[in-house]
Order: sequence, then C-alpha cells, then structure tokens
Amino acid sequence: MRKIALLVLPAALAGCAATPKPVGYGRFAMASDAIDKKMVDDTVKKLVTLYPPAGTRFELQHGATDPFGTSLVATLREQGYALQEHMPASRSGADDKGKRRTLAYVFDQPSETDLYRVTLTIDAQSLSRVYLAKDGSVAPAGYWVRKE
Repeated sequence: MRKIALLVLPAALAGCAATPKPVGYGRFAMASDAIDKKMVDDTVKKLVTLYPPAGTRFELQHGATDPFGTSLVATLREQGYALQEHMPASRSGADDKGKRRTLAYVFDQPSETDLYRVTLTIDAQSLSRVYLAKDGSVAPAGYWVRKE
C-alpha cells in the first residue's frame, strides 16, 4: 500500500503544479500605441483564421478600458465580429449562448525584458504569443501556441 501511495502522490502534486492560477485580465505592461496596434492587428489576424467573423460572437469577460483593449475591441468590430463588452450585472434568460464565445485577454511583459506576451482565453482554451520589442517596434518572437 505504501508503494502505491508513493507512486500516486507525485502524480497528484504534478497535476496541481501544472494548473496556473489566473491573476486577472487586461493590460499589465507599458507599451507605445504603435506596439499595441501592431500586436492587436496580429492577434485579430489569428482570430480570423480560427473563428470566422460573420459566424462568431464574442462576449468580453472584463472591461477593456486600456489602450490595448480599446484597440482590440475596435479592430474586432472592424473585421465583422459581434462583440458584447463586459457588463458586470448578471443577465438572465435564454438566448443564443450556444453561438457566443467568451473572450478575455492578458497583455503583459514577463520579467523586465524586451518581450511582450498576448494571451487570449476563448471559452476554456488559451491562445498565446510572445513578441520582441526592438528600436520602438515589435515583431513576433515565436509561433502562436494554442492550449486546448
């Protein structure tokens, strides 16, 4: 019995360690408007390939009052997405919830580096990409990573 417990305990602890705890949503990095816009354009370009604009409705899960969020909302609408901005009051009643996808974002800068990261949470999936800032501009530093 003791041997079984010794085998199960590390697996259980690894499962707990692999589940990150959310710290919040929004913008947690300072960047110029040009960097915000370039990252938003790249983010929306990826969303268009995964979720067709005419058939997708997003429901934003938090306020988007920061420059990245306002640019993201405007660009999503320009591309033809139906977007419901965050409403703190709960809604009731049945509607087309089956067609609506929840959307949240985190724009941050891991450790004081020249890297920025955008992470979108769509329903229960996350989509993330890292960018490298150099000479006042930004470029992707890797591929989009999608966790299902």
